[in-house]
Amino acid sequence: MNNNTIEFQVSGKYALFTDPITRMGGMKSTYLIPTYQGLVGIADACYWKPTFRWRIIEVRVMNKIQMQTKATIGVKYKVEKGGSAWERVEYTYLKDVEYQVRAAFEWDMTHDELAEDRNEMKHREIALRSVNKGGRRAIVLGTSECGAFIEPCKFGDGQGAYDDIDLIEFGLMFHGFDYPTVETEKLKARFWRSRMHNGIIEFPAPNQCAPELVREIKDYSAKKIYSSPERAEYEREELL
Repeated sequence: MNNNTIEFQVSGKYALFTDPITRMGGMKSTYLIPTYQGLVGIADACYWKPTFRWRIIEVRVMNKIQMQTKATIGVKYKVEKGGSAWERVEYTYLKDVEYQVRAAFEWDMTHDELAEDRNEMKHREIALRSVNKGGRRAIVLGTSECGAFIEPCKFGDGQGAYDDIDLIEFGLMFHGFDYPTVETEKLKARFWRSRMHNGIIEFPAPNQCAPELVREIKDYSAKKIYSSPERAEYEREELL
């Protein structure tokens, strides 16, 4: 395993991986497999620093794909005079999920001021300790109501539900966001044509997604990270 790579297993009773561009209000229905952005969110919740970005290399689907629809109360975006601001909606979740994930961190080269913090062994050891402790922040599977557990694993260990199925195609899926590095750039959403071989989904890197499947969303101001004495003290922290 490379010095910038970690492996972990994440599991939960429910998961909801959706396209964030089209999920505003109303009914929500999950993709059948995790999105790249959803898995990046799990890695970020485990251990995040502005020095690097997480890249999801691959995910292994361990449990059989099952879905369940649940009724809940959601916000009503158009309220008639004298009417209620809430309405009954139905969400379709994945049920009893378990995934093995291989992820790697890559330096964010837009932050020259953080160059001294580019130490692979340090960040990998902190990330591994974070996984062992169950993450630094709440681990969720796509949305806040789908809490999950994270723990170390060896990618490929154990029996997966789809190990003997050569190929399953899931069609066009949301991949993730491209955040601008300068104020003149736009926030973009990436999509890709997903497929699973023997239970394993290999994700293309963000810069490998087909240009015709990248959609501009809106103007977005890039943020600059500056060093400070408080930040330097945080960098010297050895314990979680």
